[in-house]
Amino acid sequence: MSETAIWLFGSFFVFLFLNMPIAVALGLATAVTLLMFDLPIQSLPGTMYSAMTGFTLLAIPFFFLAGLIMERAGISRRLITLAEKLSGHYTGGLAIVAVVSACFFAAISGSGPATMAAVGAILIPAMTKAGYRKGMAAGLLATAGGIGIIIPPSIAYIVYGVVAEVSIAKLFMAGIVPGLLVGVLLAVTSYFIAKKEKIPTMPRASGSELLRALLDAAWGLLAPVIILGGIYSGIFTPTESAVVAVFYGLFVGLFVYKEIKLPQLPKIILESAKTTAMVMLIIASASAFAWLITVEGIAEELADMMMSFAPDKFTMLLMINLILLLAGMFVDAISAYYIFLPIFLPIMAAMQIDPVHFGVLMTINLAIGLVTPPVGIDLYVACGLAKVSLREISKGVIPFILASIVALLIITYVPEISLWLPNLLGME
Repeated sequence: MSETAIWLFGSFFVFLFLNMPIAVALGLATAVTLLMFDLPIQSLPGTMYSAMTGFTLLAIPFFFLAGLIMERAGISRRLITLAEKLSGHYTGGLAIVAVVSACFFAAISGSGPATMAAVGAILIPAMTKAGYRKGMAAGLLATAGGIGIIIPPSIAYIVYGVVAEVSIAKLFMAGIVPGLLVGVLLAVTSYFIAKKEKIPTMPRASGSELLRALLDAAWGLLAPVIILGGIYSGIFTPTESAVVAVFYGLFVGLFVYKEIKLPQLPKIILESAKTTAMVMLIIASASAFAWLITVEGIAEELADMMMSFAPDKFTMLLMINLILLLAGMFVDAISAYYIFLPIFLPIMAAMQIDPVHFGVLMTINLAIGLVTPPVGIDLYVACGLAKVSLREISKGVIPFILASIVALLIITYVPEISLWLPNLLGME
């Protein structure tokens, strides 16, 4: 490995272990390396600025805002009630409700932490009251929150599509079946835990209760139909769909459910703007880091090294999964795309790995990273909601991480799971 690569990655991990924010660690590592090797540091501001100005990335602030609006509009609560009426009477019913609710809200929010917060705030206390261990309930909700970046619309797919230059609409379609598979395996795991721990079931909902819950949640169920249907029918682009989602959420919140009042809007917009600013700073710093990896030939060097260790596709995919699972413990999903894709893209091309399939499996890896310490965002959100220690939730989350890894391996080695829907619709 070249001296530049050692210095770049070494300084990044030093800054990270000094507890600096990831965006700062990436930016500082890039700047320090440029200065150390007398490289053109004047290129840094322009690279960072241009990374944030792509039209496609406009979808990020709008999806953040849409997720917040729909949560405040009461949509998440109504979707949870519907899921409860559908599956609450089964063994592990409330845990299954949590997974189903996460899948519902994932199809609206596009964000893992947003899905975790919207669903977990209601269901973690409900599960604890029903007899589930706090650590288990929080661990399940933290893992289920990761489905928020697997099922479309997904902010993660937007970033991957921009970096890898892959159709975002095709990525959205490819994420549906894998996201549902992850959900099914989490639900099955919950069933066996609840059966072993003899968690009491909920009463079966009557037909009228189910119909009432369905009608009450209809506006929430219509959201992904409008967002995704508009994209696949060609009415609007993924970026425009984020704007549509915002106005749809406002319409439902202000005029249908009437749970959002006009004076609340500035606070909602400010909260969304803070999250967006944090993400955009990460994108700017990570893109500069990725630019240096590319122009200095570090990406090519690391790709050749990996291919010498894993000459066949099976071994290479396993190695990439292990690297991404390990990376997910330290860096967020957006940073990971910018850091690793310049290295992985030449490998994908050489081994004829479909970039859409790779986008899905990379995203699932990073969804698992949302619940692995020390930088598991969903894990810490769940800790706060459940008021449990990191040690307690870490024990509770293990079965669900294992279930997610099983899903990851199936999706890795059966690419048709990801590609079936896009191919069926003839998407290019």
